Amino acid sequence: MVNIRDVTIRQLRAVAAIARNGKITLAASELCLTPPAVTEQLKLLEDRLGLRLFQRTRAGLMPTDAGLQLVETAARMEALLADAGDQLRAIKGLAGGRVTIGVVGTAKYFAPRLVASFGERHPQIAIQLNIGNRAETISALRNYDIDVAIMGRPPEGIPAKEAVFGSHPHVMIAPPNHPLAGETGPIERHRLAGEKLLLREVGSGTRLLFERLFSGVVSAESAIRIEISSNETIKQAVMAGLGLAFISAHTIELEVQTGRLAILNIMDLPAIREWYLVHREDKELPPAATAFWQYVLKEGRNFLPRIPGIE
Repeated sequence: MVNIRDVTIRQLRAVAAIARNGKITLAASELCLTPPAVTEQLKLLEDRLGLRLFQRTRAGLMPTDAGLQLVETAARMEALLADAGDQLRAIKGLAGGRVTIGVVGTAKYFAPRLVASFGERHPQIAIQLNIGNRAETISALRNYDIDVAIMGRPPEGIPAKEAVFGSHPHVMIAPPNHPLAGETGPIERHRLAGEKLLLREVGSGTRLLFERLFSGVVSAESAIRIEISSNETIKQAVMAGLGLAFISAHTIELEVQTGRLAILNIMDLPAIREWYLVHREDKELPPAATAFWQYVLKEGRNFLPRIPGIE
């Protein structure tokens, strides 16, 4: 029988450190312990559970399925301990706490201003802002590394609560001297079939939306000239004349204002999605994170970029 009741916090932290580092010596250094002490913690835990938690590979120690389960348990434990500390500080009447915010890359054009404004309202709250792509942000949610995420589409496969705080338009852009940029009337989608398009990477929210909107009109496989995970690189490529791009309107405010990019008047565009706040359903928000959640719901739309003619 697997006995989990007597597993200690120190043992769980040892398992998590070994999984992160792949070596006993590196895990010991992270935990400020000696390698023999970490080895002993691991041996005691494996003997108690009757399961191997790691296997040796050329890349280092890799967690088994049982090890992965304990790594996830350790992450949940650390999140619960941190939340308990915030809750106790709130009960004690201390004004403070912390909030860890995950932001997808497309939101970096407004999220820092939003977070800074929240920080000015609540200078006693410690804020950590993590900016990454969609996969990285979902991984942070899954591993309990962040309290709240700002993203364009809620994740699947994670029990989550979500709330919309603003519209998120997507448009087709071109260099200002492109022939289609001079047309004032609606441009039918089939006219894009002969154009080279620069697309976000497979799995990104923007790419998924493009494939849904232009299915049967433009083949993503034949259209791709460059496929990249950076909005900045895509914008530079469009300005250089390498092709057109379907992109979030919230990433191009400056370039449109300065005349370096043009928004094409494609029929039925812009495509309007939403910006979401997301947090794990099985993770109670600490007071500081709750304050951020409420602030974004009230003020978040005021920080979204504004481009004339785009709602």
